[in-house]
Amino acid sequence: MLAELTAGAVEDAQTRERARSFDVVQTEALASLPARDALRALAPADQVKIIAEIKRASPSRGDLASITDPALQARRYEQGGASAISVLTEGRKFKGSLSDLEAVKAAVSLPVLRKDFIATRYQVLEARAAGADLVLLIVAALEQPVLADLHEFVRELGMTALVETHSAEEISRAIDIDAQVIGVNARNLSTFELDRDLFGRLVEKIPTDVVKIAESAVMTPSDVSHYRSAGADVVLVGEALVTGDPVATLRAFRGENA
Repeated sequence: MLAELTAGAVEDAQTRERARSFDVVQTEALASLPARDALRALAPADQVKIIAEIKRASPSRGDLASITDPALQARRYEQGGASAISVLTEGRKFKGSLSDLEAVKAAVSLPVLRKDFIATRYQVLEARAAGADLVLLIVAALEQPVLADLHEFVRELGMTALVETHSAEEISRAIDIDAQVIGVNARNLSTFELDRDLFGRLVEKIPTDVVKIAESAVMTPSDVSHYRSAGADVVLVGEALVTGDPVATLRAFRGENA
């Protein structure tokens, strides 16, 4: 599934590149306002931080929410106390777009993550040109030289990479490229199976000065507490926020209603 999603995302990016060349998008990316400081926004604190996700659908769950106004959804996330906004821009299975990211970036003051299946420099440039402050890099989808190159390119453009892992070996690969933000996804992107306790088993592999993000399997405040107790600085939440009241849900997840 991961290979299929990545191949599809690259193919779609190649289609866009035929309409808007690498040089054109690079010029736009370099002319963009500087990226917001995601490392500061996600830095460890006394209270758990939340990355709130704009997510219409997924391969595992199908349609989740129509989200006709992603900017409004993002403003609700900001009102609820999110520390950053994740925007799924993959179009085939997740029904997202770069237009969603542009709308969200214009609507909030928080750092914005482009969450997609990134495997080329063109996709990184697209992200910066659309206003992304963070870019997702999935270790399992990339050979190490490509991962290292894209990670450095993200930095060169002034953005932050969220380097996503699912095993001790992948965390080691993330450390080797000096990742400053490492996520552990409870969902195996090859099988889409969930392991809620994976973060807790792997967190000690992540250096203490790295921002630690727990991803997936979050539906209730107790799920957030579970990850926080295991050592998560940040929890990424999608489905629970698009299927309920985002403001109230975020406040509960952050412990404000406890």
